[in-house]
Amino acid sequence: MTAATPPVLTTRALLLDMDGTLVNSDAVVERCWRGWATEHGLDPDEALKVVHGRQGYATMAALLPDRPMELNLADNRAMLAQETADLDGVVPIAGAPAFMAAISGLPHALVTSADGPLAQARMTAAGLRMPDIRVTAECVGASKPDPEGFLKGAAELGFDPADCVAFEDSEAGIAAARGAGMRVVGVGPRAAALAPDIHVPDLSHLRVTARPDGTIELQRQPEIAS
Repeated sequence: MTAATPPVLTTRALLLDMDGTLVNSDAVVERCWRGWATEHGLDPDEALKVVHGRQGYATMAALLPDRPMELNLADNRAMLAQETADLDGVVPIAGAPAFMAAISGLPHALVTSADGPLAQARMTAAGLRMPDIRVTAECVGASKPDPEGFLKGAAELGFDPADCVAFEDSEAGIAAARGAGMRVVGVGPRAAALAPDIHVPDLSHLRVTARPDGTIELQRQPEIAS
């Protein structure tokens, strides 16, 4: 039987989520959010099912829908400071250093629910180059799954959303990218069940090729049988 050809996407620009996509920060996220959930009488395991991809205040609003938003915003500021100071266990996603090197001369931007200081801290801790163009929490009025961040990223790069591919790991992030009219490379286990256009276990399974016409080819590498 002939093996199926690995899927290929052709695009002009790349929009990159950070946590879970470029940087593995799950250890920090779990520590901080388990503490917050316990403090507010919530099941930490259930809380962790909704935290990924969103800004903190949006997660808090989803978990405590009747809570005044000003309290969520205050807790969000405290959470950001806590996460920025806690870098224990922050490491690059497998393949991320080589991936960032491969796209260094190609149009790309970071689109993250982290604020600027947290994004810089985590990218630095993971040993990754910070993209010149980034859309962080301070740049948008609505958290993922709202598409605003991805739309701003495409606009700053100067490309139509349909000519961009988003890299995401979470349900909220993939919904945001879809809402912006973008195709999606899903990275990691959370993305596997969310029907991205290409799914890879990590970035070591993706090949990036710059074509002479200025387009970018993304191809999932076939699994190697053990």
